Amino acid sequence: MPSRISPSGFKELSDSALFKPLKLGAIQIEHRVMMAPLTRMRAPKESEGVWVPGDLNVEYYSQRASKGGLQLTEACPISRLACGYPGVPGIFTPSQIAGWKRVTDGVHSKGGFIYCQLWHVGRATVPGLLGGEDCVSSSDVPLKGNALDGSLYAATPPRALTVEEIGEVVEEFAAAAKRAMEAGFDGVEIHGANGYLLDQFLHDNVNIRTDLYGGSIENRCRFPLEVLKAITNVVGPDRVGMRLSPYNYFQDTRDSNPNVHWAYLCEQLASSPEENRLSYVHMVEPRFDEVLDEQAKIDSLAVETKSDTKAQSLVPFQRILKKGGIKFIAAGGFKRDNAAPKVEAGDADGIMFGRWFIANPDLPIRLADGLPLNDYDRNTFYGADPPSKGYVDYPYFAAKTPA
Repeated sequence: MPSRISPSGFKELSDSALFKPLKLGAIQIEHRVMMAPLTRMRAPKESEGVWVPGDLNVEYYSQRASKGGLQLTEACPISRLACGYPGVPGIFTPSQIAGWKRVTDGVHSKGGFIYCQLWHVGRATVPGLLGGEDCVSSSDVPLKGNALDGSLYAATPPRALTVEEIGEVVEEFAAAAKRAMEAGFDGVEIHGANGYLLDQFLHDNVNIRTDLYGGSIENRCRFPLEVLKAITNVVGPDRVGMRLSPYNYFQDTRDSNPNVHWAYLCEQLASSPEENRLSYVHMVEPRFDEVLDEQAKIDSLAVETKSDTKAQSLVPFQRILKKGGIKFIAAGGFKRDNAAPKVEAGDADGIMFGRWFIANPDLPIRLADGLPLNDYDRNTFYGADPPSKGYVDYPYFAAKTPA
């Protein structure tokens, strides 16, 4: 059935696959317009390295909640030493749990669902942001460029985690998942993407270990799979998802063969024992990049990958995961016109929107009814003065009345 055109001149998507219900693990969502995890750096500082959700954060998430809708939090550090940015609320202190409980209460009051994204930045930080402690990673390969405090990443290269420390971080992830459930979240998403700690083990240009956690793709997947097992053991597999980004260049991640390597990881996820088989995987489209335009990114991937299959697509991963009953959520560069076709083609079960959700707190309604969208302001994505600017001041749609 073709979409109707609203008086505003845009397609009404209320009859599209985006607005069909979906069973996602333990929750039943009413539409598939999902709010992506978005670092906004707006939480108040409680003490050195500890930021706690405050009134603005409660307002922000509540504004974007909808009946039967799913939101992801910004990435939440699982411990004091997992942090990499100021203004980012974690999930490792009692005050943070209490702050997030206010957020989840606000979302639930509007009939929405919200998952907490669990995060360890690994090498994407420096000792100056960790109280003088070393940053850690799969190996001692530093990031290029400068950290947020102005210091060179290369001046303080990461320390490779020992096998014992890897086990400790696995336990930290599980403990953070338990705390997230105490804070009222409906589930958790494991951040295994965007060049952060788990991704630093997956990518072969970062992970140069020679032990059980490096070398082969089987070994490089070991740590993320151990984290998944530990978390599903604590909160149940039907309340766990994972974000992956096989084609991402962010944080200097450039894997030699993402088509083959992430296919292996997806096979492992799909064949996991049922008690540890997560409910969904959330992946970033290959076209998306923080620097390159879409065509330049695709061209670059075609040149750099060693795979015989030069085409870069999330569809093969989705097909593998589907065999295990794992739902697939796509993110990266989705707009009004290309989101519904992705779901209708059977290539995704839902779509994550980021920038458009920042600027449009009522995004599901606007897409359903074919209403115009607010433009977003990139200058206020990562903090602003005052903090409310570009955060809670984007308006809901208001129909103009005749004069």
